[in-house]
Amino acid sequence: MNRRGFFKLTGTCTGGLLLLPDFLYSFALQQNLTAGDNSLVFIQLNGGNDGLNAFIPYEDELYYKYRPNIAINKNDVIAATNGMAFHPALKGFAEIQQKGDLTVIQNVGYPEPNRSHFRSQEIWQTGSASNQYLSEGWLGRFLDLQCKGHQPTAGINLDATDNLALMGNELNAITVAKPDRFLSHKDDENITLSDNPQLDFVRKVANSVTEGAENISAALDKATPAEVSYPKSGLSKNLKWIADLIKGGLNSKVYYSSQSGYDTHNNQLGAQKNKFTELSEAVYAFYNDLKSAGKMQQVTIVVFSEFGRRVEDNGHGTDHGTAAPMFIIGGNTKGTIIGKNPNLLNLDQGDLIYETDFRSVYSALLKDKFAFDPKQIGITNPALQGLF
Repeated sequence: MNRRGFFKLTGTCTGGLLLLPDFLYSFALQQNLTAGDNSLVFIQLNGGNDGLNAFIPYEDELYYKYRPNIAINKNDVIAATNGMAFHPALKGFAEIQQKGDLTVIQNVGYPEPNRSHFRSQEIWQTGSASNQYLSEGWLGRFLDLQCKGHQPTAGINLDATDNLALMGNELNAITVAKPDRFLSHKDDENITLSDNPQLDFVRKVANSVTEGAENISAALDKATPAEVSYPKSGLSKNLKWIADLIKGGLNSKVYYSSQSGYDTHNNQLGAQKNKFTELSEAVYAFYNDLKSAGKMQQVTIVVFSEFGRRVEDNGHGTDHGTAAPMFIIGGNTKGTIIGKNPNLLNLDQGDLIYETDFRSVYSALLKDKFAFDPKQIGITNPALQGLF
């Protein structure tokens, strides 16, 4: 039985049977490297978001030449600056940037890009090279060193399935499908160890889940009511839960959520407009909620996708590509645009050439938010300059 499947059974706290694993973890005590109350909130856009139609080079005629069927009219773009502008459905992003709290990092990718959804997501979630295969996520490795012993709610994944990015050797992250339904199990607080190490491990996991449920329930009870109205969508509901957990003092270091529907081979204009509207409205409500609560300086939102799309449209949409923008919100970001505008004259077999390695963004996040040396988790890329 693999670790990923095991955590799916236990971390989601859905009831069901706990199975005995065929492995044991080492519960090594690590130095706590926490820096203040900072936390990272990741929003993963599953399917490969078309960055060229998100942050648009509207003054580049090649953009319209390559995309006769799906280009966004230059009269419709918003918040134009230096030849770039937002998709009209990303109004919330544009407003946050105009307030100085959103940085766009252009042309983010990695060497020897992989166009498989599963593999590219794996590369982003583990921080590996294209030819390297890791079983632990970059955030999981970070939390292994961040926490003393184990802290079951150091990382929170808002989803029905576990996320590889948070997988580590310790029990420092929990997958939560519906936080408001987490129940405490008081009868399980006192765990008696036996002579069976595997049984003891399962009991530790069960206790970890119980402890996590109690911490989440306590934070939700303490959270102040939102002063903003959240729209009705799955992503919006997840972000509202995250806001409540932050305001309730859960003090998790990493929160993770996702939005699907970005694999736009067909009907891209309509599909992307709907997804961008949902994303923008949810993030804007979340941003304003935390801003009102005085938490936005400590919270950094990271919006990314596993790859971008090809520069030329296919008649109805776009196929899998490579580089794309990342959006960093809050956390005292400088609110600028980092990187050159997409170079549509210099393509690699029809794809954008990456300028910033995504692991350099990871390095910057770890160094600035947690005073943590990313080399300790195998990320040797220099930290991106100018982000904070």
